[in-house]
Amino acid sequence: MKRLFALIAVFGMLFFMASNTVVAQDEAADQETTSAESTEQVDMTADPVEEAAAAAEEGKSLHSQLKQKFIEGDPTFMSFVLIALILGLAFAIERVIYLNLATSNTKKLLVKVEDALENGGVEAAKDVCRKTRGPVASIFYQGLDRFDHGIDVVEKSIISYGGVQAGLLEKGLSWIGLFIALAPMLGFMGTVIGMIGAFDAIEVAGDISPSLVAGGIKVALITTVSGLLVAIILQIFYNYCVSKIDSIINNMEDASISFLDLLVKHNLKK
Repeated sequence: MKRLFALIAVFGMLFFMASNTVVAQDEAADQETTSAESTEQVDMTADPVEEAAAAAEEGKSLHSQLKQKFIEGDPTFMSFVLIALILGLAFAIERVIYLNLATSNTKKLLVKVEDALENGGVEAAKDVCRKTRGPVASIFYQGLDRFDHGIDVVEKSIISYGGVQAGLLEKGLSWIGLFIALAPMLGFMGTVIGMIGAFDAIEVAGDISPSLVAGGIKVALITTVSGLLVAIILQIFYNYCVSKIDSIINNMEDASISFLDLLVKHNLKK
């Protein structure tokens, strides 16, 4: 699963970067062609109202605006922020899918295990756990597998294997946290480098002019905003995963206690 998301992230990054480069080249070529045609002749039949409406409609396109800001923010720095977003989303989506698949109805599972113990014994209950997905069923299976060694051994195995399952649930969260911290840093690095470029332009010109520093400041602001937006998006996914893990672990602990009580009752009936 992780390898699949990693490949999707890499191909998505390459496709997005290639499309931005092609769009930038096409826009530059279109601007040159338009300027050349306008200097040679003026179209007297053009409708100013229609042209204004078309320009307004084009300006409202979110996709075109994002591409424009990506190019204006300097693709060198924006590409690193985009890579952090793609990789962070790949890990986040993988965790979301895994955690949702790990969620199960523990009460229903306990009823099935109890019926299997009463009708078919430990092996039937193990078969029920084997056919049920999720960490709770895996914990139940480990406990049933050691039922012949006594309740104390079963309890220790449940606690130990519960810790293993909790670690599997939290796997990959550190990478999401890394990209949450890395995205604003990359944005601030673009900010610092953009400001350095603006001061270099002032130094070369020997005069402070808004036109000289506007480009560097614009790059600085766009990269900063992009890094913060990436961090916000990934933080939402991170908090969702953490809350989901807490919910699953609480269900695991509650179900484990009920499962031990169930085994004690079954052992007393023997």
